[in-house]
Amino acid sequence: MSIEKVREYLSRYGKSEDIIILEQSSATVELAARALGVEAGRIAKTLTFASGNGVIMLVTAGDVKTDNKKFKTVFGLKAKMLTPDEVINSTGHAVGGVCPFGLENDNVKIYLDESLKRFETVYPACGSGNSAIELSIDELEKISGAISYVDVCKLINET
Repeated sequence: MSIEKVREYLSRYGKSEDIIILEQSSATVELAARALGVEAGRIAKTLTFASGNGVIMLVTAGDVKTDNKKFKTVFGLKAKMLTPDEVINSTGHAVGGVCPFGLENDNVKIYLDESLKRFETVYPACGSGNSAIELSIDELEKISGAISYVDVCKLINET
């Protein structure tokens, strides 16, 4: 079970007991924000993209979308999201619960988008469509093992 794998992973950082299990779904940014009573931007959305030598996992603020031009400039390839089956095979997590913790494969390269830095704390999922954890930006960076911050997104209402 994915959430148990995440719980085990977070225990290395003393955070396994901080997982929030919700009675309602948190599988989308809107549902998670409503369930947690926070603004959508504070939901740490996890996106997965195909890469020539593995998978790029991008953790962003919930109120942004990928800017294809910026993505190509930073990563040198077109932003092609994985299918739901590819996501499960690469991460071990189903869409709606994908997070940068307890991943299935070592070929997933994790990046944090600059959009997250607007917040003191954010809420990534924890391996299921009804879980989350509140982490400071520094905790997210450390616990996720992110390679670096990138600037590849824009606010959803920007054109």
